[in-house]
Amino acid sequence: MRHFIIIAGLLCLTVKADEGMWVYTNLPKAHLKSAYGFEPTPEWTEHLMKSSVRFPQGSGSFISANGLVLTNHHVAMDYLHKISTASRNIAEDGFLATSQAAEIPITDLELNQLESIEDVTKQVEGSVRAGMTTDEATAARRSTIALIEKESKDQTKLLSQVVTLYQGGQYHLYRYKVYKDVRLVFAPEFRIAFFGGDPDNFEFPRYNLDMTVVRAYENGKPAAIKHYLKWSTEGAKADELVFVSGHPGKTNRLYTVDALRFMRDVRIKYVLDLLRRREIALLLYGSTGAEAKRHSQDELFAIQNSRKVYLGQLKGLQSNEIFAQKQSEELELRAQVAADENLRHLGDAWSEVSKAQKAHNKILVKRGLLEQMHAFNSQYFMMARTLVRLADEKQKPNGDRLFEYQDGGREVLESTLFSPAPIYEDLEVAKLSESLSLLAETYGYNHPLVQKVLNGKDPQTVAEQAVAGTKLGSVAIRKLLAGSSPAELRQSHDPFIQMALAVEKQARSVRAQYDAIVETELQAYSRISQALFAVKGTSVYPDATFTLRLAYGSVKGYRTGGADVAPMTTLGGAFDHEKAHGAVDPWLLPESWHKAKANLDLTVPFNFVSTADIIGGNSGSPVVNRDGELVGLIFDGNIQSLTSSYVYDDDVSRSVSVHSAGIMEVLKNVYHAADLVKELGQ
Repeated sequence: MRHFIIIAGLLCLTVKADEGMWVYTNLPKAHLKSAYGFEPTPEWTEHLMKSSVRFPQGSGSFISANGLVLTNHHVAMDYLHKISTASRNIAEDGFLATSQAAEIPITDLELNQLESIEDVTKQVEGSVRAGMTTDEATAARRSTIALIEKESKDQTKLLSQVVTLYQGGQYHLYRYKVYKDVRLVFAPEFRIAFFGGDPDNFEFPRYNLDMTVVRAYENGKPAAIKHYLKWSTEGAKADELVFVSGHPGKTNRLYTVDALRFMRDVRIKYVLDLLRRREIALLLYGSTGAEAKRHSQDELFAIQNSRKVYLGQLKGLQSNEIFAQKQSEELELRAQVAADENLRHLGDAWSEVSKAQKAHNKILVKRGLLEQMHAFNSQYFMMARTLVRLADEKQKPNGDRLFEYQDGGREVLESTLFSPAPIYEDLEVAKLSESLSLLAETYGYNHPLVQKVLNGKDPQTVAEQAVAGTKLGSVAIRKLLAGSSPAELRQSHDPFIQMALAVEKQARSVRAQYDAIVETELQAYSRISQALFAVKGTSVYPDATFTLRLAYGSVKGYRTGGADVAPMTTLGGAFDHEKAHGAVDPWLLPESWHKAKANLDLTVPFNFVSTADIIGGNSGSPVVNRDGELVGLIFDGNIQSLTSSYVYDDDVSRSVSVHSAGIMEVLKNVYHAADLVKELGQ
């Protein structure tokens, strides 16, 4: 994840009580003090910030002085699959290291620990001179950002990323310490980590041990960690104030009504159609055998999860109540702008956003198929695309490159490109053939671009021949090709390199169109932000950008469908839930749990909900109390929270966590993880 410069704005005009994903340099101290009688000190804030960890697809936290890190099973699941084999299915059966020597190195996992945040707004904005066109100003900012990142990394040796906040109202430089040697310590069985499966996903009550523990190493030894979270034996209590420190991915709470309509009527429909196709293809592939199911399980889970997220978002956007709220807020702000002669020049920003939606609509499918590679769903193709663009982009000055190829992101790019993670050829064939079929169905088989890719063959044959003929499965080959010039790469006979080259001109063209649309839209939202600043001031939170944020709220149930939902479940409830569903998959507890049932305190809390404002990316975030003790582990939101990308509702929107007391009870009495329990101070 990098700059997230697209639509990262302010919140809506109406702020609910526990709403907000707050940057650590601007916490809502006054509200916390007045509403909860709590004011975070600088020491408390720094400790929690530096105890937090960013995973490539989620969040985590340090929980011991010797580098232990806690996250979700589903955040780590991709990596659990990478280290699994046919004879040792860690992702399915779980794992417990009996000693540090037995901890398993995790393929290509890197963890980021935030060390500092620096406001670089003056440097970025200072690069824009009077009289510059919009394109020139954009180029100047991007060049300056690239330079800031490079200089920071050269000077500090830390991963350095400039994040755009408030539609360009602020630019912050985030510096991260990177841990590249990460090893698996503990993971439970998939059946309890995802108990209830897709039917229970985003529901509550829940009974999930969605956790994994890894350890960060430095120089071959467990990392010495100064800032880590003390484990709370009692865990979260009803009505208690709690905090969530994590990395929410992306929210769009400033979207105009027209932009929301575009999401509702166009974009989400396209995404759902794509997800359904892929889900069916993976289910069919997984049905061919046990190994096929193992190879595809992680990706299938991600797709099913995404499908449910988008369906929840769509349901919310189809709600007249949400649109009425958004429309009322928008009309109120526009009326205030129109009534103020100092703000009237901002009044056409909303129509500019509307024009951008129409422009988006014209290229949505083409961009998805070609630039986002929806028509070329293969790891081999993604590698080939990266190699083709790397050859071209490295010829340019750093500031003129596509942002993912700039020096500041080179380490991340190479880590992905040169990953030694296994690639399953049969799965690649299944995914590629399905996506090439999508290309042919969309454009028509005789379309010149389709024929350029398929060359008169059917998608299945092309996929089989490409996978059989590629050499990109070799890390050594990829490293060799990464040093190629554009001319040398174009001489490659690798079928995926040739496939990437065949569509590169069209893909770059649609990317340029999209970037121009986004820039226009960004400028319009920037003006809307100016209006909001004038009306509300700057004491508000920016939209999520997969950077560290602090959310807060209370442990509290909710009412839905005429019934009250209690804030907590118990370990005993998991056995009841299994029985109520006939003890069949996915409501089938692991054998280890049944064997240990007599030794468990079934009254111990297992999962709980709170009003803390979260979204995708927060998975794995620690939940802490006023004392900074770990009382829970975020792993989900309820179904009512799926509209949180656009609007927060503290009446029914809830984050879902594993309770720290429940975790400790099963570590002791189900998994007999004595060494791990001791290291956690229990």
